[in-house]
Amino acid sequence: MKKQIILAGIIACMSIGAQAQDAATQEPKGKAIVQVFGNFNTGFGSENNSRGFELERSYLGYEYNLGNGLSVKSVLDIGKSSDVSDNNRLAYVKNALVSWKKGNFTLNGGLISTTQFNFQEKFWGYRYIMKDFQDMYKFGSSADLGLSFSYKFTEWISADAIIVNGEGYKKIQINDGLNYGAGVTLTPAKGFQIRLYGGINEGADNSKEDIYNLAAFAGYKGEKFSIGAEYNKMDNASNKKDADQSGYSIFSSVKVAKATELYARFDDLHSKDDWNIAKDEQAAIIGAQFKLGKYVKLAPNFRMNIPKADGTDNKCYAYINFYFGL
Repeated sequence: MKKQIILAGIIACMSIGAQAQDAATQEPKGKAIVQVFGNFNTGFGSENNSRGFELERSYLGYEYNLGNGLSVKSVLDIGKSSDVSDNNRLAYVKNALVSWKKGNFTLNGGLISTTQFNFQEKFWGYRYIMKDFQDMYKFGSSADLGLSFSYKFTEWISADAIIVNGEGYKKIQINDGLNYGAGVTLTPAKGFQIRLYGGINEGADNSKEDIYNLAAFAGYKGEKFSIGAEYNKMDNASNKKDADQSGYSIFSSVKVAKATELYARFDDLHSKDDWNIAKDEQAAIIGAQFKLGKYVKLAPNFRMNIPKADGTDNKCYAYINFYFGL
């Protein structure tokens, strides 16, 4: 974490210095990043006593274009602990990076967004309501310290590669292993996209297995509706041999008015030989989104979690999610 804080400070100084230098001759090229996710939820049946307001996450940061293809970005992530008994807010540096773009080539360095499921998350489009499948079930981290690059060969094919620590943005580098990944994105027809990705997260020593990730996605997005499906596989979860997991997610949205959309999604998580049966489940969500002006979104929805373990009750919830962002 110390390295991340130092890097964030360097980037912030670069941004301020560049802005002061250009102020006399150029219009401001920077923009603030403010995003707030929250909700009110209530459970039904076995979850009848679960209800309340949540401030799930806040992103606060700044992005600045230095010119000549260079830009810097720093984002602070304020969220809740993964420990359900811990109600304190936790703050992390989510992004602290330098980007350089030249023609069809893009290079990112620092605490960067990872490429494992970033594409699927953007296609899904409702991150403030529910995380992407891989993020939800911890197949990987959304940000990490390292380098990534991408190149667009033609209008219909692009490729990318990434090398990062492999421990996410909430931990310092403890192990010696690294996480390598590569992906290709195809656009065979307007609105139709295919994404393939593979990665290896090294186990660092002989007592830990390498983690292998494979992901395949296909989707269509038009002016009125979108539909997408992804399949994901992770071998040796938590660096444990044969702790394999796989699953798929299918989602769709329909625009029914200028500021109103309907959306639905179904997930299915499975573990090899039921080693993780306590967390294996199917999950469904259906709801609507209303845009209340330029910066605010409101999204009522109904959710159901169907555990695969015998003797476990289904969990049903009603949510009203909200989003504010600049």
